[in-house]
Amino acid sequence: MKPLYGFHAVGARLRAAPGSVHAVYVDASRRDARMQQFLRKVEASGVTLKTLSAERLDALAGTDRHQGVVAQVDDLPSKHDMHAVLDAVQGPPLVLALDGVTDPHNLGAMLRTADAAGVHLVIAPKDRAVGINPTVARVASGAAETVPYLMVTNLVRSLGELQDRGLWVMGTDETGTDEVFAANWKQPAVLVMGAEGSGMRRLVRETCDQLLQIPMLGAVESLNVSVAAGVCLYEAVRQRRL
Repeated sequence: MKPLYGFHAVGARLRAAPGSVHAVYVDASRRDARMQQFLRKVEASGVTLKTLSAERLDALAGTDRHQGVVAQVDDLPSKHDMHAVLDAVQGPPLVLALDGVTDPHNLGAMLRTADAAGVHLVIAPKDRAVGINPTVARVASGAAETVPYLMVTNLVRSLGELQDRGLWVMGTDETGTDEVFAANWKQPAVLVMGAEGSGMRRLVRETCDQLLQIPMLGAVESLNVSVAAGVCLYEAVRQRRL
């Protein structure tokens, strides 16, 4: 078992897989409307509900950023196979590939954006990336339960398999010759985001079919990786909705 905390993350798990939730613990001192609404959802799910002090919740979650809600949950079984996920997609698939994103706050933010933008699959390498942990789940606000997140053994090989399926692989890089707004996002596409600071590794960069850049009009040289992913994914949304 592991802790899961925050209204959104715990609420999403109760909706998606209530059988994986052993118990929900809430702050005994919170009686506001948001908590009352959440308590009704827990009671309707049939999951054991207990009240604890804020201090005991801090210890259970390992942090004080739990919003007064902590659950003890089982890991969900991995049901995400890259090709099985894409086989079920209707229309052109949109995949987000993360090359070495290690900050859980960035991963959580990108999963949340990926869910909002209709991304079908997120992939990352097993050897140099953060997995789904309580911080990621909290920041993702439920998206960690809804967006398939697959950690692959070899990212370059997986990108090659996606290319063999007809997906066009586009990486973001300051050396990109095309702006992100000039790319064709209506086609089956993979957006590759590099690591915080260092960007994509050389082999990943060389695997991309196209390198894109986000125009920077001010004094700063780059955007936070999660913000950059949001810019690119919503350009894909804009084009696909035309």
